[in-house]
Amino acid sequence: MSGNYNSYESPFCTRYASEEMQYIFSADKKFTTWRKLWVALARAEHKLGLPVTEEQVKELEEHINDIDYDVAEKREKEVRHDVMAHVYTYGTVCPNAKGIIHLGATSCYVGDNTDIIIMRDALKVVRRKLINVMNNLAKFAYEYKGMACLAYTHLQPAQLTTVGKRATLWLNELLMDFDDLEYRLSTLKLLGSKGTTGTQASFMELFEGDTQKIKQLEKMIAEEMGFDDVVPVSGQTYSRKIDSQVLSVLSGIAQSCSKFSNDMRILQSFKEMEEPREKSQIGSSAMAYKRNPMRCERITSLSRYVMIDVLNPAFTAGTQWFERTLDDSANKRISVAEAFLGVDAILNIMLNVTDGMVVYPKIVYRRMMAELPFMATENIMMDAVKKGGDRQVLHEKIREYSMIAAEEVKIKGNENNLCELIVNDPLFMVTKEELDAVLKPENYTGRSEQQVEEFLRDFINPVLDSNKDILGENFEMKN
Repeated sequence: MSGNYNSYESPFCTRYASEEMQYIFSADKKFTTWRKLWVALARAEHKLGLPVTEEQVKELEEHINDIDYDVAEKREKEVRHDVMAHVYTYGTVCPNAKGIIHLGATSCYVGDNTDIIIMRDALKVVRRKLINVMNNLAKFAYEYKGMACLAYTHLQPAQLTTVGKRATLWLNELLMDFDDLEYRLSTLKLLGSKGTTGTQASFMELFEGDTQKIKQLEKMIAEEMGFDDVVPVSGQTYSRKIDSQVLSVLSGIAQSCSKFSNDMRILQSFKEMEEPREKSQIGSSAMAYKRNPMRCERITSLSRYVMIDVLNPAFTAGTQWFERTLDDSANKRISVAEAFLGVDAILNIMLNVTDGMVVYPKIVYRRMMAELPFMATENIMMDAVKKGGDRQVLHEKIREYSMIAAEEVKIKGNENNLCELIVNDPLFMVTKEELDAVLKPENYTGRSEQQVEEFLRDFINPVLDSNKDILGENFEMKN
């Protein structure tokens, strides 16, 4: 731990989220983006014939980054308005342009457009990390595509699957999240310059009723800020449903990662698989032998937070009155930022865990073979019928022996003796060698291996191939 020990500090900043994501939600990112938006507004107004000079635009451009936060803080205490405090502060270093800063705009021009820009930039970070997690899981799925293992329904042993096929289940859910994220990124729009109630009345005054110039103004601002378009209609703010939609994408990622982490925690309990382990990692202060799935537990924990956090913008969207109310402000400052910081932290851990998952083949095999005789009974019975046996008699014998074997395992604590009982019964007309051939695990995994190959080839590899330039990211756990 490090930092200020006399006041609260968010664990997202001190322990979990990356510096990259923290910067996106920092004051410096916010206020420099305000200034970029003021530059874009002034440039467009200049090109469209308003009394804004090229020299004034250039002066604003030259002073985007030198923000005197002390001046801004002092001014805000005086005027009780953060936007006007920063207009004043910008003007102190741009004396020739101070009179045209924020011309025709309302506070939401910088506030809401910046929020959209920040969410776009944060989604791009999430996208990059998500693709790298998918890449790790794709490699794992391919490597273990043919390794048979127990599958579970109701957390009880069911028919077999493969280790790789199970990994495709995790991967498929992340692919669904990726598709949602791609759609949300591709359709994200700026608020634009809509004015106090969304009617653009102030710009009608500035441009003397020239509607085409007002529309062109928004197009020019959007292009300069890297967007294709602005929202078609709004009140004073962009619809708060956008926050809800974006956080729904983040919640989806949290859900998928939580599913993965819970499966891994159970598999680690079974001793079939483990998350990576650092050489000096301590599992328990009391029990030196323990290997706790601490990273997956953290994924579960943070995912729970993000999944609940999505309710905040949902309620905010549902309680906005008419053209706007201000009950959104305090809530969205916290909920949107922390959802992104939470998912950033989750994906960091996912990058770490999926890059070094450990499989114990002998444990996987042993646990599988303890249950396989029960699953093979249908095949054993059919082979006996083909040799002339009576299906009804054989079925009753299988049922009887299965109960005996279950009692041996559950009550007496012995090995599963179902195969021994069957071999010793002449009704089944089967030798131990013949039974061993029936009990080959690969006979019970269906199309698992082919499904892995087809899924990776048709759905995952196209995504990875089109994003080769960002692959190879990893994350080292520090705490």
